[in-house]
Amino acid sequence: VLRDAAATHDVLLTSGGVSVGAADWVKDVIAELGTIQFWRLAVKPGKPVTFGRIGDCLVLGLPGNPVSVMVSFLLFARPLLRKRMAATPTEPLRVRAVADFSFRRKPGRREWLRARLRPDPERGWLAMIYPNNSSGALSSLSWADGLIDLPEDCAGIAPGDTVDYLPF
Repeated sequence: VLRDAAATHDVLLTSGGVSVGAADWVKDVIAELGTIQFWRLAVKPGKPVTFGRIGDCLVLGLPGNPVSVMVSFLLFARPLLRKRMAATPTEPLRVRAVADFSFRRKPGRREWLRARLRPDPERGWLAMIYPNNSSGALSSLSWADGLIDLPEDCAGIAPGDTVDYLPF
């Protein structure tokens, strides 16, 4: 199916099958039919995202968990598709907000937390995060209206810290 689709399309997007489980064979098929340019980014969610080629066709393999596929689509697939359509490259809109939450983590990879903003007359925009950060928590996507972008070197956020918010 991938071989036939790649022969008649410029870009293929897949969802699921690019991690390391028993049913994750999409990455291997892309490698068998073409080449893998990268696999496994230092990001959360979306670590197993895969990018390669089959012939002249670009193939972007998104993870399968709901949050991972949404975040990967917004941050990797959408810019790729816009570039292929000759649209002017643009950075995601960023809003500076004040954290209304605590969050600890191990540094080393970029992370995006599902969040929503609420106005505060004294402090400006306050950012809240969804209580469950699992990449399988589909409810977090219906609750949130954007993402908090945590850089690789960030070990945690305390209430009152300034954070970058990326609206959906």
